[in-house]
Amino acid sequence: MAITDWPENEKPREKLLTHGAQRLSDAELMAIAFRTGVKGETALDLARRCLQQFGGLRRFMEADYKTFCEVKGLGKVKYAQLHASFELVRRHLYETLTVDGILASPNETRAYLTAKMRGFGHEVFACLFLDGRHGIICFEEMFHGSLTCANVYPREIVKRVLFHNAASVIFAHNHPSGMAEPSQADLDVTQHLKQALALIQVQVLDHFIIGNGQVVSLAECGLL
Repeated sequence: MAITDWPENEKPREKLLTHGAQRLSDAELMAIAFRTGVKGETALDLARRCLQQFGGLRRFMEADYKTFCEVKGLGKVKYAQLHASFELVRRHLYETLTVDGILASPNETRAYLTAKMRGFGHEVFACLFLDGRHGIICFEEMFHGSLTCANVYPREIVKRVLFHNAASVIFAHNHPSGMAEPSQADLDVTQHLKQALALIQVQVLDHFIIGNGQVVSLAECGLL
């Protein structure tokens, strides 16, 4: 039976409009994003199959284009629909980082950096550049590495800080292994960067380490 033939209170779109998006399951939200199913499967059936095949929403959303399009019923149109929605979420989080242009809270910073960086299959080291009022200048991915590490070069970070005329910075990097526990190498590179930036009177406000479902703040842990 097509979704259009279902009772009104069972249709994903109508449930969202009546009860709010938070009341829908992952599959129901995906079905709305898909818009259509395939022969013999409704959009909801297709969504449920994708979640089962990928082992959950996160792995599905982080699948690369080739892997995504290899799934029966998916393709470039649905890939574009989903990833456009995901990018809108990231941009929304970026805007909520600030109140009147000023960095709003550590929790919002954590949410934005998690959305931005958690999906990488390799380690990425990034920097949030801030002005003297903690207003965001820009976010940049500075270094890309392997599954287990990314080489960080203090000189390059100093150059970008000077280029942006930043007064302070927040660092972030992901752990593709999923464990957000900081390593000794993470602590060492943070201290080296602090020392290098102190020479030009730029403050390191925090360093976030992003894993699966967990984000560690070195500042909150007293490790900065």
